[in-house]
Amino acid sequence: MALYIERYVGSLPGYHHEHLFKFISFVGSIPSSIVRFNPSAVNKQYTVITPSASLDVQSSMPSQPSPGLFFFLGGIVILLIVLILIFVFQKMIKPEKIKMLIARTMKQPGTKDVISGHLHTISYYDFQTLKKATKNFQENNLLGRGGFGPVFLGKLEDRRLIAVKKLSLDKSQQGEPEFLSEVRLITSIQHKNLVRLLGCCFDGSQRLLVYEYMKNRSLDFIIYEKSEPFLNWTTRFQIILGIARGLQYLHEDSHIRIVHRDIKASNILLDDRFQPRIGDFGLARFFPEGQDFLSTRFAGTLGYTAPEYALRGELSEKADIYSFGVLVLEIISCRKNTDLTLPSEMQYLPEYAWKLYERSKLVDLIDPRMRDRFVEKDVLQAIHVAFLCLQPHANLRPPMSEIVAVLTCKVDVAGKLTRPVFLDRKQRKDEKFSWDSMTGPFPSPLTGDSPSFPLPPK
Repeated sequence: MALYIERYVGSLPGYHHEHLFKFISFVGSIPSSIVRFNPSAVNKQYTVITPSASLDVQSSMPSQPSPGLFFFLGGIVILLIVLILIFVFQKMIKPEKIKMLIARTMKQPGTKDVISGHLHTISYYDFQTLKKATKNFQENNLLGRGGFGPVFLGKLEDRRLIAVKKLSLDKSQQGEPEFLSEVRLITSIQHKNLVRLLGCCFDGSQRLLVYEYMKNRSLDFIIYEKSEPFLNWTTRFQIILGIARGLQYLHEDSHIRIVHRDIKASNILLDDRFQPRIGDFGLARFFPEGQDFLSTRFAGTLGYTAPEYALRGELSEKADIYSFGVLVLEIISCRKNTDLTLPSEMQYLPEYAWKLYERSKLVDLIDPRMRDRFVEKDVLQAIHVAFLCLQPHANLRPPMSEIVAVLTCKVDVAGKLTRPVFLDRKQRKDEKFSWDSMTGPFPSPLTGDSPSFPLPPK
């Protein structure tokens, strides 16, 4: 049965033929019909719509999705995103671990006001993640060894390179406090010449620190092994000045006063542009304001140690300044501060440098590879700065801010140089400790088999 639409199209003003749609429901077994307009029949034409034609039109019309479907699908997407974020948060950050680390650190006296609000700036790394990144801490990935453990090269899943310091608890009974000290210190200070801590791992007996990777490793590889690349005077001066600025920040510009206690070549890291970063804060100490020095037992590396600290345990920022002076001489001469394979007068670098100063032959101290590539006046001024830092009495050593001014503005520091105090380097039959590194109490100067400092000249 057909339905007819009898509508005179031309008699309706203001209407166009595309507006002409009329839905007619057929009672009975015939489905709903849709008017099909025939554009060729504009004037007094009739269009016949059969049920089969109606079905064809219905199948060609696009179906309109329900708004509820959009809400349903959107809810599923949001739920998936939330679940993924929760999973990443639990795997990578683990706030409960950071809270535990803060709680343990708070137990140490005098740290609450310093540690508060800083540990949240670092990430917590799962031990298995770091184990995989370092290929199970392979010897091939070893970058070096610090005072409390080895440092390994690692690569995370995002292909980022990191340096992982693995604390060796069996080497020090104070390994855990040193670990907490390093985390506490590095998260509370920020400077371009200080190494940046990315995160840590505190999983059972495993304690690890994750640092940014320094492409050119540590300074000792270059100046001790005399390996490539060769450092010209401009680069060496840049390293000296960067270390000085980092120490100035620790001693004078930071919101807390800090003594590093272990300034040496192996603790100076170099980035891809040979900018220096002071690292390894495991021995660092907070320093109370208004106090000249702390009385503490010796910890550090012999050969870099100030006499008042080694002998009497009097620690101040002037101990770091003394170590800096030794390091400057090492950078200029490209040799270790102590080398027992050399002739006796050359074995201890500061002592040898002073002898050359008295003979007006300081040029002989300079790395032979660099002698034709520098301005002599600039290098001699840097050696003069080193002697200022090596003065026998702590109050004769200038603060780091004055040292930076001398290096950058080429100004002179008033005062006459005094002969530095040197270790008695004579070999003894029963020496039982290493000259290279020592973290225990310094042997008493009254003991016959111990090294001693001669008194400064009157």
